[in-house]
Amino acid sequence: MRTRTSLLMAGLASAVLALSSCAAQDVESGGTEASSAATSSGSGETVVVGGPNFTEAAVMENMYALLLQDAGFTTEIKAVDNREVYFGELASGGIDVVPEYAATLAEYLNQQANGKEAALIATNDAAATVAAAQPLAEAQGVTLLDPAEAASQNAFAVTQDYATQNNLKTLSDLGALGQPVTLAATEECPQRPFCQPGLENTYSIQVGSLLPLGYGSPATKQAVQSGQAQLGLVGSTDGTLGQFGLVVLQDDKKLQLADNLVPAVNTASASDPKIAEALNKLASVLTTADLTALNGQVDGERQLPEDVAKAYLQDKGLIQG
Repeated sequence: MRTRTSLLMAGLASAVLALSSCAAQDVESGGTEASSAATSSGSGETVVVGGPNFTEAAVMENMYALLLQDAGFTTEIKAVDNREVYFGELASGGIDVVPEYAATLAEYLNQQANGKEAALIATNDAAATVAAAQPLAEAQGVTLLDPAEAASQNAFAVTQDYATQNNLKTLSDLGALGQPVTLAATEECPQRPFCQPGLENTYSIQVGSLLPLGYGSPATKQAVQSGQAQLGLVGSTDGTLGQFGLVVLQDDKKLQLADNLVPAVNTASASDPKIAEALNKLASVLTTADLTALNGQVDGERQLPEDVAKAYLQDKGLIQG
């Protein structure tokens, strides 16, 4: 299984759970290889877009490539399995740009610089998290651009029927019910601050029992669908939830850290203002709902990431048809 979780150092409790949403989708879809984006005429410069190889990453890599092509660059996509490899290439210039996750990257860099027990620098605010990570990134020759609204992080889902019957839209609504719930999640959930302890302390949700069925796994979704569990730990951009009749309850008190998508660019490459201008176009447009739908088109409808990315950018007017 190619998971973002495996890219973190083992001691990072804050993000371990939040980083598997897309990988869980990838497991269900059988995996998606990132394609080599078509080249375009223009500046003649080749920009290498890299990153991990799962559904969401493949969609983002193709969007970045298409935006750069529209700005006149020739592009190439280079998928790499783990952060230690692709971030090293990003720092050295072997890769020019990678779609990253703000909180995850911030804590990866934080632990590299300050050790596994370093105090968290990531928060639930995307701009603040990127600002905190920026000096650590720049020390390694990487510049972070503008974060998108879209965030891929821990989420908790119930069935649509359960939400309708109990008038639930948020996790606060669930806590206000005052009813114990069975939670389908990871085995480590009771020890993770952004899982069971966060539900209990932040939202007063009573977790009566835990089914250790995994993060966003088919077994977790099926348990909630069947009523074995009332609540399931999933990814906020899981595009397959609708197939199980599930909906995500809003994290209205912002328990989760800000794992918003953000372009990480080799600093030398970032000196070309056309690169930042092209990629930053996406920041104010791409939402979590959009990214969820794009993942669903790949994982649920078996469309190709490059086709999904192109159609989205054209629909939003970010590239020419």
